[in-house]
Amino acid sequence: MPRCGILSLVACTVTIYAPRVSESGTIIARVLGVRKATIALTAPLGPEDLVVQSMPDASPAKWHLAHTSWFFDRFVLQPLGMPAVHADYDYLFNSYYDAVGARHPRHARGLLTRPTSDEVLAYRRAIDARLADLEGSAHVARAEVAAALELGLHHEQQHQELLLTDIKHLFSANPLLPAPHPAGVSRDGRGEQDADAGTCEWRPCDGGVREIGHDGTGFAFDNEGPRHKVYVAPFSMASRLVTNADYLAFVRDGGYRQPELWLSEGWAWIQAHAARAPLYWIGLDEPGGPRVFTLGGLRDLAPQAPVLHVSYYEADAYARWAKARLPTETEWELAASNPDCLEQAFGQAWQWTQSAYAAYPGFRPLAGAFGEYNGKFMVSQMVLRGSSCATPRDHARITYRNFFPPSAQWQFSGIRLARDSERPSGARVLWSTGP
Repeated sequence: MPRCGILSLVACTVTIYAPRVSESGTIIARVLGVRKATIALTAPLGPEDLVVQSMPDASPAKWHLAHTSWFFDRFVLQPLGMPAVHADYDYLFNSYYDAVGARHPRHARGLLTRPTSDEVLAYRRAIDARLADLEGSAHVARAEVAAALELGLHHEQQHQELLLTDIKHLFSANPLLPAPHPAGVSRDGRGEQDADAGTCEWRPCDGGVREIGHDGTGFAFDNEGPRHKVYVAPFSMASRLVTNADYLAFVRDGGYRQPELWLSEGWAWIQAHAARAPLYWIGLDEPGGPRVFTLGGLRDLAPQAPVLHVSYYEADAYARWAKARLPTETEWELAASNPDCLEQAFGQAWQWTQSAYAAYPGFRPLAGAFGEYNGKFMVSQMVLRGSSCATPRDHARITYRNFFPPSAQWQFSGIRLARDSERPSGARVLWSTGP
């Protein structure tokens, strides 16, 4: 049985994540390697694809390319005395750092036809050249510079995943349903619909006083700590993720028409959006349907692949229908820390938890603008754990706390079930909702 760990159990969706970024290389080499991978993501795209913004929560690919460059420009190079490449870029490509100054509205990023895509790529090359010039310099040995470079590396990896999710949403809005990455399936030929789930079992986990949170070894975002003690009651966790077949049974059973399964806010969301299935499911009522839109284009819905692109509302309603519940993030981390406990913990779908995104006891945000990176979003968000097929494999770890509003569907989000423990420790019970 596979061990849970920080590596994904299935190769990521797009080939640009190979080879992995070596932790043994210099920080400059690692940064430049990640930035090269970002550019590779856009290789199948035309100039028109780079500019369009398909919804307020998404950003154009060109903006991602510019913003990740601006991050190094503003937080690494300018503090070292290098002038900004362009005076207006602080306004155009700042995301949410109020300490830096005013910024262009998020919902209007698709209106930024200028600078052109060629000018943005030239901006990236200029920043890469300045970063390369730091190799071997005394600047990199300074703790604050090294920390900013490391944060910038992981920040860029976050935007690699966001770039994929945003491109997918954009292409799904095109009536032709073109494939964002027609030749861009994973290294072993698998895509989003090719990961087969095994038999699902309930894996019991003992309760008691335990510790969660990052232990300080290696990189972590500030919201992953400090490590602290928690009490958890005994619980059981589903060994695998909920599959398309599992979720289709919920849909066919009228799950979207039963208000008793839904949170009040979720039921209102269904009414407002006429939701009937996960995002990207197409032809639900057609013979042979539904089908699903993927990064590789329109595909048959694979029954044993994990269901993707469900909101927290949908995940919670499904759990109620299945006579279970969503895990807390504490339960998820403790289960994932145990060898042989969770299958599909990483590399396939972010997994919703029932935990609201809040600070750990003793949390202190970083000083300066970096303190806005995570702490300011600790309201009206839910925590997801694990990682998805679009997450760079180097970027996943057990303590990672992803977070999104409960209505978000466009991320690669899925479902793992939990329940209160009712059986002796060591018991294993088969679980399946059935097709």
